[in-house]
Formats: sequence, C-alpha cells, structure tokens
Amino acid sequence: MHTKSLIIEKATVLFQQKGYKSVGLNELLKVCNVTKGALYHHFPNGKEELLIACLQALNEAITTDIENIFRRYPSTIEATQGMIEKLIHNLETEGTITGYTFSSIVSEMATVSEPVRKACSVLYENIQYIYYVKLIAEGYSDESAAAIALMMTATIEGAMLLCLTQKSSAPLKTIAKMLPNVLKTFNTEN
Repeated sequence: MHTKSLIIEKATVLFQQKGYKSVGLNELLKVCNVTKGALYHHFPNGKEELLIACLQALNEAITTDIENIFRRYPSTIEATQGMIEKLIHNLETEGTITGYTFSSIVSEMATVSEPVRKACSVLYENIQYIYYVKLIAEGYSDESAAAIALMMTATIEGAMLLCLTQKSSAPLKTIAKMLPNVLKTFNTEN
C-alpha cells in the first residue's frame, strides 16, 4: 500500500473514533508511522486537507458498499434491511460501525470549514441518490422518492449515532422494523 493511502486509511479510523479536533499532529504521525515531512509531502495544506481526503475515501467506500447491497435486492425495503442487518452485524461483532458513520466529523467541522462541509454534503447526497434511484425504479413519484431518500438518510444516520452512544443495536433494529411501514404509507400515496 502506498504511503498516502496508508495515511488516509489510518487517519480516517482515528478521526472517526476521536473526532477531528481531538486528534493531534503527533498522534497522527505515530498512528500512521510517518514523519512530519512525509505527511506534509502528501498533504501540503496539513490536517484539514488530510481530513478531506479521508472523507473522499469514505465517500467512495460507503457509496460502493451501499450500491452493491442495493443491486442485490429487488426492493428498497429489502435492500435497506440488508444494509441495516450488515450494520447491526458489524456493531455486534466488532463493537463499532465507524466505517459507515462520519457524523462526529460533520458536527465538529461543517460550520468551521467550507471544504469539509462540502465533502460531507457530497457523501450524504450520494447516499440519498442511491435510495432515490431505487425508489424511482419501484414507481415512487419524484417528489416522494426524494422525500423518502432524505428521511432514510437522516433516520439511518441518526440510528447509527444512537447505537454508538447507547452501545446497543436496538435503534437500528427499530428502524429496520419501522421502515417497511413508512415506505408502504408513501407508496399508497402515489
């Protein structure tokens, strides 16, 4: 693995676990096993540039994973439940779902840094778009599909945060149970 990719991979985990502001330069250097010169060679503008690269890598990984899950299932309900089951499995076996959530970064940096806000926004937009496309393919109206995709993104992201703070998969299990009823309600309105 190239040094830059290794830095991004290790820094992403560190930022997700501790938050951007709690991670100091020395800790980054130690965890990534690089010198200050190597870090600044790959990220001349420093820690914020590294964070944006981490968010872009997360965007690609999360988007690809969700797209793969959604391709395997014929309906939005089944695909979403498959995705939630994966999140629950990760939480229950690994004790975390940090690879999927980046809300801590958003909450501490989106109002401070416009480039970070934009990188986070792109990721949320990509997730919503995956849901939207699946819903449109099922016959939902454009307006309903957009509204449901937004609701799904916010609900699942919120449930992940609750799971992490409660150290329980119960919020995701509740979402998985309730989502089919919500989708059926919107579908009858079409």
